[in-house]
Amino acid sequence: MGKQIFASAIFAGLGAGVLAFLLQFFLVNPLINEGELYETGMRVHFAASLDAPVQSPAGLDLTFERDVARDAQTFGFNLITYTAFGLLLVVGLALSERFGHVITPRQGVLWGFSGFAAVQLAPALGLPPELPGTVAAEMSARQTWWIGTVLATGVGIGLIAFGRGFVMIVAGAALILLPHLIGAPRLDTYFGIAPPELAAHFATTALAVSAANWVLLGALATYFWTRFAQGPT
Repeated sequence: MGKQIFASAIFAGLGAGVLAFLLQFFLVNPLINEGELYETGMRVHFAASLDAPVQSPAGLDLTFERDVARDAQTFGFNLITYTAFGLLLVVGLALSERFGHVITPRQGVLWGFSGFAAVQLAPALGLPPELPGTVAAEMSARQTWWIGTVLATGVGIGLIAFGRGFVMIVAGAALILLPHLIGAPRLDTYFGIAPPELAAHFATTALAVSAANWVLLGALATYFWTRFAQGPT
């Protein structure tokens, strides 16, 4: 059982980690790099000077150079992160199967999307993905709210999916809503230095990429779980 869990998590995490890096490299990183131009002051949006243009150019400069070491770190981080997420998913699969639920690769899409909803989507309702240089509330307060939201959403989804009776469904829904009723930590005013169009593009792209990664992770986790359960062929 232990070997099946770890092998499934590793193979699923590697597959999802590679996809995560590729999507981030081509879709997310260019937006981060562009945001860093505003963070460092190389570009200024709506400058106060009357002589400066009020609109900033979109896109990266043609002279922009990639940091290979940074990309390599991102690749390794994605492999580690999605392997850890894969381990959590596979443990959930093992527990579900122990309670009599049949696990099939097709169910992996639902498992993966549930993981995305708990870890990415629900926290983003209060703390959306932010471009570099974005001023935000105090770090420890945001971390506490984020962790509480992930736990409440994960348990809530579990109660709705596996709980029996109307009461369990209501309890699950209440847990999912609770962090948002409390509210995420926020500043009293805004301090944005990057164009809002760029910030919105980054937030939506980051969430879309995360959704794709989680769905693949869930599909691979269930595939390898069932594959390893059958033994060598």
